[in-house]
Amino acid sequence: MGQSLVQNYVHIVFSTKYREALIKPPYEQELHAYLGGTCKELDCPVLIVGGYTDHVHILCMLSKKIALMTLVQKIKANSSKWMKTKDKSLANFFWQDGYGAFSVNPKEVDVVVNYIKNQHEHHHKKDFKEEYRAILKKYNVDYDEAYVWD
Repeated sequence: MGQSLVQNYVHIVFSTKYREALIKPPYEQELHAYLGGTCKELDCPVLIVGGYTDHVHILCMLSKKIALMTLVQKIKANSSKWMKTKDKSLANFFWQDGYGAFSVNPKEVDVVVNYIKNQHEHHHKKDFKEEYRAILKKYNVDYDEAYVWD
């Protein structure tokens, strides 16, 4: 086969350090756009970026040219530096060390897009910890609670 064809949808989730509620207007939409732009620069087209005050969700196509670990590292490093330039109150903006990344069946992309689109509504009922545990359960991910949150 002379051609490499790849279609990997990935749902990436990570939170602010200590889940601090630092992602608020007027910077929330700008941050989402910045994250999407960074993904695009890394040849990982974004379908949607969303989230809430303490975390983000990114649904993108993972390029065949970059490892997932490298993509997430660059997204987090660049956006953390960028957020610190927006306001003095964000001088201590950091992302948590880890992340979650989950493959998405092409037939379920619309479901994930709608889920991410409705994050603000969703978080009137559940906090990030409850949401993240539910995602881990859905994808049958074994995890140790002691290491997920710190």
